[in-house]
Amino acid sequence: MVRDMLGNRIKDLREDNDLTQKDVANILGVSRSIYSLWEIGAKTIPLKHLNHLCNYYGITMDYVLKLSSKKKNKNIKKIDILEKKIIGDNIRLIRKENNLTLRALAKELNTTSSTISAYETGKTLILTVFAYQICKKYKISLDWLCGKCS
Repeated sequence: MVRDMLGNRIKDLREDNDLTQKDVANILGVSRSIYSLWEIGAKTIPLKHLNHLCNYYGITMDYVLKLSSKKKNKNIKKIDILEKKIIGDNIRLIRKENNLTLRALAKELNTTSSTISAYETGKTLILTVFAYQICKKYKISLDWLCGKCS
């Protein structure tokens, strides 16, 4: 589901900007075939590439994930490299505000407590699909989760 939504939106953005799949793949530093898989929804674009794409187009990650209908937000900062520690701190904040244990959040995301712990401690960058699920369920901005706005 997330893959399909992302695919449709990133294809529309590419076409609206008169770019080829090869053009966008070059911008993101990936092969055209990898980008094509993201666009058709066969694979989910990693968060770091989603961030890069949004920076390039000057739009919010929330717009691309259809968490918001607003393309632009003047409060969004352009961040070249997402900081795993900031994202982890924000995940922990959401979890604690919702009185969830690591195990409970892991169960909601259909993953393990150790995976959530790795996200929260900044050892691992959260998967786009999990970030989307958290944002959707707890009604938060992906741009906020990633430290792109306050």
